[in-house]
Amino acid sequence: MQFYKIYIEGIKGLKENVDNKDQRKQATDYQGKIIEFFEENDKQIQISISFINFLSKKAEICASVKDGGLTQKKIKEFTSFVGLEHKKIIFHETTIETYVNMLQAGERNRYIYDASEIVEKLSIYNICKLGGRFFSLRYTETVLSDLFTREDIESKSKDILCEESLIPEIDRIYEIPAKRSTGHPIHYLLQADNEGIRDQIIELLLTALYNNGRIQSRRFCHLSYSDSSGMNEKGLDTLYETSIGGTIVISYKSDEVEEHENAYVDTEVIIKLCEVMKKYRSKVLTIFCLPRTSEKIKNVFYQYLGTTTMIPLGEETVFGERAKMYLSTLAKKHGERADKSLYRPLVDEGKGFLVSDIHQIFDEWYEKRLKTHVYKQYAEFENANKQVIAKKPRGSAYDELEKMIGLVEAKKLIHKILDFHKAQMLFRGQGMDVERPAMHMVFSGNPGTAKTSIARIFAQIMKDNDLLSVGNLFEVGRSDLVGKYVGWTAKIVKEKFEAAEGSVLFIDEAYSLVDDRDGSYGDEAINTIVQEMENHREDIIVIFAGYPDKMKKFLNKNPGLNSRIAFHVPFEDYNADELCQITELMGEKKKMMMGTGVLDKLRSIYEDAMQSQDFGNGRFARNMIEMAIMNHATRMVSMDAEKISQTDIATLLPEDFEAPVETQIIERKVVGF
Repeated sequence: MQFYKIYIEGIKGLKENVDNKDQRKQATDYQGKIIEFFEENDKQIQISISFINFLSKKAEICASVKDGGLTQKKIKEFTSFVGLEHKKIIFHETTIETYVNMLQAGERNRYIYDASEIVEKLSIYNICKLGGRFFSLRYTETVLSDLFTREDIESKSKDILCEESLIPEIDRIYEIPAKRSTGHPIHYLLQADNEGIRDQIIELLLTALYNNGRIQSRRFCHLSYSDSSGMNEKGLDTLYETSIGGTIVISYKSDEVEEHENAYVDTEVIIKLCEVMKKYRSKVLTIFCLPRTSEKIKNVFYQYLGTTTMIPLGEETVFGERAKMYLSTLAKKHGERADKSLYRPLVDEGKGFLVSDIHQIFDEWYEKRLKTHVYKQYAEFENANKQVIAKKPRGSAYDELEKMIGLVEAKKLIHKILDFHKAQMLFRGQGMDVERPAMHMVFSGNPGTAKTSIARIFAQIMKDNDLLSVGNLFEVGRSDLVGKYVGWTAKIVKEKFEAAEGSVLFIDEAYSLVDDRDGSYGDEAINTIVQEMENHREDIIVIFAGYPDKMKKFLNKNPGLNSRIAFHVPFEDYNADELCQITELMGEKKKMMMGTGVLDKLRSIYEDAMQSQDFGNGRFARNMIEMAIMNHATRMVSMDAEKISQTDIATLLPEDFEAPVETQIIERKVVGF
């Protein structure tokens, strides 16, 4: 279905001075003729008068056509039928919302008896929610404005660096123009992170399809879904029904911040989207839009699209000379001559750039050039360096780190890395790009000294503050790295590094890779780790963790290993006061307070427990608070329920804390044979 806004000029036979009574009578006549014209055209074409200006001899008319487009001939047929002979017609496609607004204006001006009745007859009631809302979903309509030539489309495809995926499809579209009004041999799956680039790709693609008769409508609808959007299948079906001959664009994005193996995907919503799409696939073109890296969601769509053929489109990554040429073109368009500082971010030949990345590089360079070469009076004003320096690190993980007890060396290291990142931003503002050094490290400490917890927090802080692109933590041990057979280990290690790209690879009890003999599987794992650490020095941080004495042996096993580790972070045992503070902090998280005398008793228990050779540090404190909460519950149920206060419920007392009883192993006598 297509919707139109029509302007009529030079209307003949209109009287300039018409009283209200005559206007009402004439409007009533128009009402009847509008209904009659609709019936005579088998309810396929509905044309209504929205407004008539008797002085300027002009009128505004709206129209909807269920199948095929609107022609000047059909408009003249209508104007003759209702008695609005004229000299000039201007008409163009419009949105459903604009069409409904014009119907409502026609009702107010008495040219239409009941606008809602027309909306109901056309079955568009459910989707004409004004304000741009479509049920619980974000819904917008767009009408292609400019119809470019083929040369323009190809030129603009190159401008947004999409010629490799888009131009071959443009060539296929222009190869054989459509021979029938409907029918779509293929549909599209577009992957892009930048909404501006995505929308330009859609505009160029639909322009080519419209120019060649593959779609009949310049109007297209854009729906946005996520995992939590819900689904109104009837409303979606109605929207497809009103889009016959046109296009529906459906964007789907997971609510998960990062896509990973266990990321949630609402399969039910995708199934229903695919079912409705397949129902109308010969009459309505569908473009599914996904984030660039959403491979899991893409595979779910493919699973339920059946025999539908999907053409992939998307943002392209450019490297080296091609990126440099694009920057040169941008500089030339702005009347500037490119210099070495413009190309400095492209030093790494192996690094790829999206068009949005390149525009950002150019914008930063151009802004600085304007200040230093054109408007020199602003040269002394720097970018927001002071704000960068004073800026507190982002994210809740940093706040959690600051609340943690002890861990002086670990905190010092993280602060140092964050300061380096600030310095990088300052240098970049001055046109310099400082390469980030490798940040592989060793965490050495006894059990329960928070090595794993700090690794998780560190990964999140790196992600929150843009030092890592992904920022997940991949925890592995010997069993995850060493294969069962010869040749397996190196492959497994490389796969782990590929999975951890942009993240932290945490190798716990790393010394377990050291075998008693040379040339073993453990040696193969260590040698491959050293190689991959070098290959991924900028996009992966490897953390080796384990007990202090055993880590020394591990580091000495491979000569290249120690030299590639930038930071050695000792995790000291907690003293009794720190353990008391940790216990208080754990209690706060569980909304429990420490009563009078608790800390004195805890200090005594911790001082005794610390003498044990296998003392668990923070784990011991966690066991103490968990057992105390159990004892507190026992104490509560033994009290008179009517006398228990909110303070009693939230307060741990000294008697709730007990020193652990050492487990004794009793040898049993063997009876019989």
